[in-house]
Amino acid sequence: MLNTQLSNGDPDWWRGAVIYQIYPRSFQDAGGDGIGDLQGVIQRLDYIASLNVDAIWLSPFFTSPMKDFGYDVSDYRGVDPIFGTLEDFDRLVEAAHARGLRVTIDQVLSHSSDQHPWFQESRASRDNARADWYVWADPRPDGAPPTNWQAIFGGSAWQWDTRRCQYYLHNFLASQPDLNFRNPEVVEAILGEVRFWLERGVDGFRLDAVNFCTHGELKDNPPREDIQEGFIGVRPDNPYAFQRHIHDKTQPENLAFLERLRALLDEYPGTTSIGEVGDDDSLGVMAAYTRGGKRLHMCYSFNLLTERAAPKDLLAPLAEMEARIGDGWPCWAVGNHDITRVATRWKAAGDMAKLRLYMAFLLTQRGSVCLYQGEELGLTEASLSFEQLVDPAGITFWPSYKGRDGCRTPMPWHGNQAHAGFSSATPWLPVPDEHRGLAVDRQEADPESLLNAYRAFLAFRRRHPALIKGEIHYHPVRDRVLCLERTHHGQRLLVALNFADAPRELPAPVEAEALPDAPALVNGRWAAGRLTLPSHGIAIAGLVDDAGPWSP
Repeated sequence: MLNTQLSNGDPDWWRGAVIYQIYPRSFQDAGGDGIGDLQGVIQRLDYIASLNVDAIWLSPFFTSPMKDFGYDVSDYRGVDPIFGTLEDFDRLVEAAHARGLRVTIDQVLSHSSDQHPWFQESRASRDNARADWYVWADPRPDGAPPTNWQAIFGGSAWQWDTRRCQYYLHNFLASQPDLNFRNPEVVEAILGEVRFWLERGVDGFRLDAVNFCTHGELKDNPPREDIQEGFIGVRPDNPYAFQRHIHDKTQPENLAFLERLRALLDEYPGTTSIGEVGDDDSLGVMAAYTRGGKRLHMCYSFNLLTERAAPKDLLAPLAEMEARIGDGWPCWAVGNHDITRVATRWKAAGDMAKLRLYMAFLLTQRGSVCLYQGEELGLTEASLSFEQLVDPAGITFWPSYKGRDGCRTPMPWHGNQAHAGFSSATPWLPVPDEHRGLAVDRQEADPESLLNAYRAFLAFRRRHPALIKGEIHYHPVRDRVLCLERTHHGQRLLVALNFADAPRELPAPVEAEALPDAPALVNGRWAAGRLTLPSHGIAIAGLVDDAGPWSP
């Protein structure tokens, strides 16, 4: 199939783009089996376009035994039958492009499923053609694993294999063996899989666990002294958080692979890449992986995916990123398919003012944005019983950690329909009753809903290039008010976000003027050199470049 990318528009469209993440299993079931599919995504493309986003990101739909729900790939070029066919995917790309939506897809490059033919051959012997395609190592003299490396899903990162009488590396499940990117044949094979999808017209890739592609020397990782939630997206009660990950990931050799990958993407103008980074120093890795225009286009990390929502805690990684990234480009998210829903995590369930504030916070930062399905509805984390869990992480770490199922429950489309309109059959995860009141049809009928607030703010953002590609300057947080400035080609915007439960008043330039096209949710008042913000209020004003500094 010939490449069918959008031929018009800005080749740097990805800078400042808003990318809507779709978890296909939970988005829309067109096949009536309780599992979302590609035809279901096609049915809902008009809804996605109505949000005023720029692109979609499809979580994995590849052929897989589904031990990790698609992040264990057994055929990089196949569509798993539960999601449809390759022809369905082609129709999805065509339909999305017809609506001006670009299509990015997950690529899980660091590891495959143990059912992948490559691994089946690799594990058969120590001297076959793919014997060195995965990371194999001999045991220690006492039979123990080669190193103390831990897997994110619990236990050793090494699994014994009786066929080869060696251990293989798996940073995630034992059924997800790590590919050996130190083998040039592996790199060529992986690039070939990426090219396959480029030829089918995709506009970019979200690269899962991109800093895991290469491992270092087989040495023990040292212990970590300051165990805290969020530094690599792993809870502090997980042994993975007990180590400093010096040898098992984020190796310098990974940069060479990223440069090869970027060279391939550059053959297809207008394509992009988004790397997921989980590391002890995620911000530093984001900077290194995106600087210079020769590696990834952008990266995101877990720095805004913690439980900390105070303005000073949110500002700290943003300001540090600006100081370190140089000519690189960040991507930001406050929710995804791996993390507790933001409405629950940041204690904003049912609080429209807070939810609008968090939306404005995310959409006024310098960088691109990933918006996870259901955030625009204010969906809360679903509370599931142990018997309802299917996520291996939740099953392993229960009850202190209930896993990722709570943020993956089906999208509620129609409040009064069976399974909220997601499927005609019993869905793979239940639809929480509390989500019915937040269903799309109910919010579309309410002009004051969060869904309509997202639509209005995203349309407003599109009209102001400073909010998309502009430079950024942060002011110190005062009285729980976060103030920043965005500037671009003569446009200067002042943004103030009140995280306090009470109104705030700040000094403001006399010349600052409220933007006449701002939606009603931008409710701060600029007058006579003062800015008045209601509780959890949002203010945005325009200012001529030579008006002088702002000292809120």
